[in-house]
Amino acid sequence: MSTRVLIVDDSATMRAILKTLLGKEDDIQVVGTAANAAEARERIKELNPDVITLDIEMPGMNGLEFLAKIMALRPTPVIIVSGHTGRGAEVTMEALQIGAFDCYEKPSGHDGNLLAGDGGVLAHSIRLAARHGAHQPTKIVQRAAVGATAASTGTGQNNAKRLIAIGASTGGVEALTKLLAQWSANCPPTLIVQHISGSLAKALARRFNTISPAHVALAESDCFLKPGHVYIAPGNAHHLVVRGRSRLISQLTVADPVSGHRPSVDVLFESVASVVQGDATGILLTGMGEDGARGLLAMRQAGAETIAQDEGTSVVYGMPRAASELGAATKILPLNRVAEAVFA
Repeated sequence: MSTRVLIVDDSATMRAILKTLLGKEDDIQVVGTAANAAEARERIKELNPDVITLDIEMPGMNGLEFLAKIMALRPTPVIIVSGHTGRGAEVTMEALQIGAFDCYEKPSGHDGNLLAGDGGVLAHSIRLAARHGAHQPTKIVQRAAVGATAASTGTGQNNAKRLIAIGASTGGVEALTKLLAQWSANCPPTLIVQHISGSLAKALARRFNTISPAHVALAESDCFLKPGHVYIAPGNAHHLVVRGRSRLISQLTVADPVSGHRPSVDVLFESVASVVQGDATGILLTGMGEDGARGLLAMRQAGAETIAQDEGTSVVYGMPRAASELGAATKILPLNRVAEAVFA
């Protein structure tokens, strides 16, 4: 079955180019186009696309504003299409925080380069986005205001667990931004799988490192895990797992996607359940689909502390809901209480 795509861009030329580019793919069907947010709203209702490509710069309501509307009212995987505006990294982070699946940057020279093809980059992102959104959540909620925790965690004592593992997807960049700002500077080694394009993972780690008391960096293979450090899984090419006994190490493994994702939260959590067992904490945050639910259950069955974000503070209550239904979480908490619970 083809992935149904709606193209939203104020440029008629760019709409035509993207339609031609995607028309070369047998498994992708462009079902419609729209020039602005008002047209896009009608097309979404009429066509129910699997994936939306969304231009940043549009007249009236811009792409970021419209993205927020989509995520609040009709959750659909969205790929932001941006040009070289001079603030690309800033726009990318804003879009990911709102809930975009990925950001696709038009090559320099835009029209000519795209007509020659992009090496399948956009099509690949669309396929990943379609798998990501295959299991729609039953409810999406407005992002709740999340205040600081009652207890300061910046330099507080941790709870002596050997390792913390966190998984997130849609809405996870915003959730992790708030969570890591409350993280302990002397935290146990913390591993994170956030569903994100590989090209954006490095920028995400740099962003988190500026707001977290702990040191944040991309995970590497065969690296000893250190207290006070947070490790972000690189995107797309590898799964992130834990190995070792007396000393824990991170490892990047090449394998097929699991639960539709690579890296997969399930793969990370299951490795933690096997290696660290009860001396770990697992946290599953906002996101579409079910990735991480089975892995969180494996962690709970191994004796670990397990936490799922609650419905009220989740941008998309999909992954945490699946975990809750499996009985995988020992605690179901609003986002602003997660760090407090971990470091109490």
